[in-house]
Amino acid sequence: MMTRLYHHPIFAEHLTGPGHPERPERMAAVAGALEAEAFQNLDRVLASEGSLEDVYRCHPQDYVRKIARTTPEDGLARIDGDTVVSPKSFAAALHAVGAACAAVDDVVNGAARNVFVASRPPGHHAERDTAMGFCLFNQAAIAARHAQAVHGLERIAIVDWDVHHGNGTQDIVWSDPSILYVSTHQMPLYPGTGARTETGAGNVVNVPLREDDGTDEFRLAFREAVLPPLEAFRPDLVIISAGFDAHHRDPLGGLNLTEADFDWATGQLLDVASRHSSDRLVSLLEGGYDLQGLGQSVAAHVKRLMVG
Repeated sequence: MMTRLYHHPIFAEHLTGPGHPERPERMAAVAGALEAEAFQNLDRVLASEGSLEDVYRCHPQDYVRKIARTTPEDGLARIDGDTVVSPKSFAAALHAVGAACAAVDDVVNGAARNVFVASRPPGHHAERDTAMGFCLFNQAAIAARHAQAVHGLERIAIVDWDVHHGNGTQDIVWSDPSILYVSTHQMPLYPGTGARTETGAGNVVNVPLREDDGTDEFRLAFREAVLPPLEAFRPDLVIISAGFDAHHRDPLGGLNLTEADFDWATGQLLDVASRHSSDRLVSLLEGGYDLQGLGQSVAAHVKRLMVG
């Protein structure tokens, strides 16, 4: 079994306007990075549109209808000061959901050893009934619930290393002990959540880092605060909210990680998946707004997925 990549041209058709950091060029940066010879054996698959049934497991129907109504026929529309939609945004978000759920299908059915989903808009800030932080639907939470509802998996772990706390994922799984949410993130920083005291039903583990923290602090936090709860939880599936805006080049964060750190963290989670999840691991692109840093980080991450 190989590593699979989900992608689709529609992800670049979600337009956010001039100067917006979550821009279509992010997809070109990812695609360019994965054109290198090292990725010639990457199994590339076009994403299909996801089902509303999957979305409704995490977002109420009224909320989904509101996003559909807000999506304009022409031009741009703002949901809030940061979150912008254009004519193809709703379809792009549904394709991101479809790719995330198909990735779960693949690792459960044995079609792939692990999967990276290169999609946008990102998802981890989308709360149950609130779009924010560039995010419309929460792909990570949706994928977790899909794994449970469709495949009967019991314990799903979501590990989020985006520089921003995934308030949306935390909101959706807050009272659900069958889903473990573990997040490293800079604090204080948008969206202002993610304190250690936020623990949900004992299933939420927040590991805040300070501005200017880098390799040593991140890896120590991972060893001491991320890996132990994962080992105790013994997940049937590992999902990564793979944001790369903790990279030292990124303009929206203040951490100093390098692509080598993402390579290392990927390896740690592959080991967890090997011990507890029959190697089942799905990685979903979240943030990453410096194009060079994003490309280099994705390349390191996917290379590690391919090596195992």
